[in-house]
Amino acid sequence: MHADDAEVPLAGGNVGNGVVRVGGTVRRPAGPWSRSVDAFLRHLHEAGFRGAPRPLGFDEQGRHVLEYVEGQVAMPFDPGSTPGSLHRVGALIRAFHDASAAFTVPTDARWNVVIPPDSEDLVIHHDLAAWNLVRNPQRWVFIDWDNAGPGSRLWDFAYAAHGFVPLDPATPPTTAGERLAALAGGYRLDDAGRERLVGLLSRRAMSMHHLLAHGRDSGNQPWARLWAEGHGQIWRQKAEYAEIHAALLLRACL
Repeated sequence: MHADDAEVPLAGGNVGNGVVRVGGTVRRPAGPWSRSVDAFLRHLHEAGFRGAPRPLGFDEQGRHVLEYVEGQVAMPFDPGSTPGSLHRVGALIRAFHDASAAFTVPTDARWNVVIPPDSEDLVIHHDLAAWNLVRNPQRWVFIDWDNAGPGSRLWDFAYAAHGFVPLDPATPPTTAGERLAALAGGYRLDDAGRERLVGLLSRRAMSMHHLLAHGRDSGNQPWARLWAEGHGQIWRQKAEYAEIHAALLLRACL
């Protein structure tokens, strides 16, 4: 085997077992949704969006082949003292959603959406978070698209806000408001959208809590394991934080 063809396991993630790097590509075990995800990523690439890996079809083992993007994944995400990085994340999400809005969903499309969204207006990522953002000097790229599927702009954006601000008790509320405003500014979210966003933040966090609680009760992995590791409580705390400070967050965003 040529050195460039050697398979290098890629660690990390909760549901990405079997993901490997081969040269300049990533190979992911395919699921019933993979053809739809490939078509969607192909649309994004053809639309000029470079914030997602370029899809490269399927290999002889049936694995989904994607461009490997070199870079750093910052966990936790640190916005620092300036709003620039959060503004850029918001702009990246807006560019993605705008490109997605022109996607014609195949009639036989199948998706792997694990939490029912608030509405289904376009295809979204469903896991826009710091652990899925690769950054290098040329590009910022969201990875791990296996859970892409129908949803709404704000359902995607509210989830991103929890991870990128972040919205949790460790963030002073005034700081959270400033950071949320920067994220919304990058997205070019209007005042009505900002009001709806703040109203959705707690519900979005509780949807994750309920997913993990169901995993605990059913034994479904990896949700049962994540519950056991305390992530269910973390998402409940996020939901309570967003609800308690909703008025402050809204004032900061407007």
